[in-house]
Amino acid sequence: MKWTIKEIEEKLVTIKDEQDEFFLQLQQDERKGVQAIIKRWKRVRELEKLHHDKFITMTAFEKKYRQEGYQLIAGIDEVGRGPLAGPVVAAAVILPSDFYLPGIDDSKKLTEQKREQFYTHIKETAIAIGIGIIDNAEIDAINIFAATKKAMSQAVSQLMPKPDFLLIDAVKLDTPYPLEAIIKGDGLSISIAAASIVAKVTRDRILKEYDILYPNYGFASNSGYGTKEHLEAIQAYGITPIHRKSFAPIKEYIL
Repeated sequence: MKWTIKEIEEKLVTIKDEQDEFFLQLQQDERKGVQAIIKRWKRVRELEKLHHDKFITMTAFEKKYRQEGYQLIAGIDEVGRGPLAGPVVAAAVILPSDFYLPGIDDSKKLTEQKREQFYTHIKETAIAIGIGIIDNAEIDAINIFAATKKAMSQAVSQLMPKPDFLLIDAVKLDTPYPLEAIIKGDGLSISIAAASIVAKVTRDRILKEYDILYPNYGFASNSGYGTKEHLEAIQAYGITPIHRKSFAPIKEYIL
């Protein structure tokens, strides 16, 4: 019998192995539609393997410190250092040792849809999550670097159970816990990547709420960054209460 294209597509969803008997039979089917389906199936499998292999690579730091006896390893990252408006947000995430989420990566490399999907999975499976938020007024008062470290420390302090080791994206914190600061850690450690996703989704949701209060600035789409649209809105309407007055070019608009 010849399977219909739709039947083939439905059946291939459950097949992962090229040596599967059904898949081997399909390769003898000369219909162009069938051959196109086979090519798509192979591309999906290749992408899945890439995601799996990258995930395994990104567990190296966690495996290293678990072998040294640490069990509650927290990844820490922040988002929002560069924007002209809104808070800086940090997250700390402790993942279980059997956590598996192929495709996880630095939040900036993911689509909004994928970030939301991964955020839900992380929230459902993490052992603990902490979030630190420092608003624009405090950023102006203490500077963005100090605000970033304060947000990270807040996030760590919220973790329950408490961590016994910290993996931090690039920043060294004053903390009682042993730690490693990893340059570009959000693309090298699953724990830091998870933290970057939680922080990014949290901050984007805050800016979407601000977009309702201040609809002229495009906060829902630009997240407070200095896009052309945002800068033109500042020129036309002035600054809002959530703008960072210590940042150029915002300070140029303050009399």
